[in-house]
Amino acid sequence: MNSVLPVIAAVAAYLIGSLSFAVIVSSLMGLNDPRTYGSGNPGATNVLRSGSKAAAALTLLLDAFKGLVPVLLVKYFGPDFGLHEGTLALVAIAAFLGHLFPVFFKFKGGKGVATALGVLLGISGWLGLFVLLTWLFVAFTTRYSSLSALIAAVLAPAYYIMFGGSLWVYEKPLLAAVVAMSALLLWRHAGNISRLLKGQESKIGSKKDKAAAQPAAKQKNKR
Repeated sequence: MNSVLPVIAAVAAYLIGSLSFAVIVSSLMGLNDPRTYGSGNPGATNVLRSGSKAAAALTLLLDAFKGLVPVLLVKYFGPDFGLHEGTLALVAIAAFLGHLFPVFFKFKGGKGVATALGVLLGISGWLGLFVLLTWLFVAFTTRYSSLSALIAAVLAPAYYIMFGGSLWVYEKPLLAAVVAMSALLLWRHAGNISRLLKGQESKIGSKKDKAAAQPAAKQKNKR
């Protein structure tokens, strides 16, 4: 039975991760589907382009929680069922993959920044805090959400290695999970990297961002 529990935990984490809150929140608040405007990415940054800060904030929190909750459940209750760092790493990746490839939304998900943050906070509050502060610092200084995510993703494994054993317990399976998430984040931001290099990436709160949501609104009104 114990050999089945890690699989059950991973599947449950994947299903939780598959809840695309950008789409769900936008629908409940009467907003356009975030997959139809802006970058087309079902994430908090794109929801912000709708003009609703409340919807974006709620999406951000819920996307983070769906990464945080499965990890915390296994971290604190898993040992009682024989689930340790290997399963914790598996659950972390499964929740993240659920956001990227959600079974409930035809496997077309977001880029996973908020969900990855939730996972990292679950692994260690300190690790998540370091990554969050990195994102905030780059975002406030450059106004590029994508660049903030890219730098935070690159530094996450470095933070884990640097402070592992002092601020948190160093575990190779968890390091592998962090590295895998970082690699996937970089891959999902390939288009952003290209636009950054060309100087075409839009900044947080730019007029270009706000205008990007308008065509979708017009199309919706015509239906």
